[in-house]
Amino acid sequence: MPRIRRCRFPGCHAVAYVPNHYCKKHIEHEAELQERNEFYRLHHKRSKQSQWRYNHITRYRNPVKTEQNKFYHSKQWREMRAIVFKRDYHLCQYCKARGQLNEGNIVDHVLPVERYPEEMKNLQNMVTSCGRCHYWKTRFEEQYYGTGLHGKPTDNPPITDVKLIANLAARLKNDHAVNG
Repeated sequence: MPRIRRCRFPGCHAVAYVPNHYCKKHIEHEAELQERNEFYRLHHKRSKQSQWRYNHITRYRNPVKTEQNKFYHSKQWREMRAIVFKRDYHLCQYCKARGQLNEGNIVDHVLPVERYPEEMKNLQNMVTSCGRCHYWKTRFEEQYYGTGLHGKPTDNPPITDVKLIANLAARLKNDHAVNG
């Protein structure tokens, strides 16, 4: 018995026989689909090249970054993440500091590891964060501490108060929304 699937044409529920994706009535769209698939296949190769570049040029750009990345793939890090998630009840601590309750799935270092590598394994320097708060906190760190690939380190004092960091990152988010 031949394999079948539904026709991909919008609103058509007729049967298409594999390897085709369209029924006999809409078969003329098959060539267009093949061209699109070929484009995506070529794009996927470029994607692998950019991933290689990121891993070998950006991620491992110096020995310190190489060691950090090695730590983030270790059993010790997985165990530390589990402890932090359990301690924080999987709630984003930055949202919680601003009076909201959101689930968090990222463990974030309050003091950035790039500037304070000695705090990398300190559980008191780790909090649970949601993706949105982590994104804006990272943007805040880039400005305040000068972290990131092209950042120039600043002499600003360390901030460990989660509520203050949450408010400063939220202010940065609001400024970005206003200024576009």
